[in-house]
Amino acid sequence: MTSTVPALGTRTAEGSALQAVLLDMDGTLVDTEGFWWDVEAEVFASLGHTLDDSWRHVVVGGPMSRSAGFLIEATGADITLAELSVLLNDGFEKRIGRTLPLMPGAARLLAELSAHEIPTALVSASHRRIIDRVLTSLGPQHFGLTVAGDEVPRTKPHPDPYLAAAAGLGVDPARCAVVEDTATGVAAAEAAGCHVVAVPSVAPITPAVRRTVVDSLEEVDLTFLRGLMTQMR
Repeated sequence: MTSTVPALGTRTAEGSALQAVLLDMDGTLVDTEGFWWDVEAEVFASLGHTLDDSWRHVVVGGPMSRSAGFLIEATGADITLAELSVLLNDGFEKRIGRTLPLMPGAARLLAELSAHEIPTALVSASHRRIIDRVLTSLGPQHFGLTVAGDEVPRTKPHPDPYLAAAAGLGVDPARCAVVEDTATGVAAAEAAGCHVVAVPSVAPITPAVRRTVVDSLEEVDLTFLRGLMTQMR
């Protein structure tokens, strides 16, 4: 877990119960879920295996240990999890190049949170080496804290990454709004006690208690996020 700018503590706007915003990365802020699948398909093709497109819903949003492990078992590929993880991370880094396409509304939302000094964390199941590359496109100045999947004992769908982010920012998880795009990430945030805004990228997500589903980040702004906290009172 690495701070990219000084944490902003529990400072909030007057009258708002919102203490922090915690954001997923792949598929939420950057349009990379398809990149990961393409890399997985290419790596397994080089090993002599073809991936079934239906498996994409199984591996999306999860930690590499889970997704890579599933693909090894499903294909019977003769490769270890450690070896495959290196190949996948190498392939992804080559694919993303210097800049990444942001999801619609992502740049505007990050700028707004920064302008209002809302404590914000990036919480991803991706490894630190990948997060640090993606931060060059997102702007590290927008985040008081970043949490990588290989820096916590258990990553998504367990609550550990979001609990670590809330603790690092010095805020109450119940007063955090989490923005996620997959069921795996939603499960992690809800297990941590956060209110979730789901912006589905690959598979549908249904609304639930403490879970609001929107079609795009363009529907999400600071007023929207503060409103979610108000509804919880």
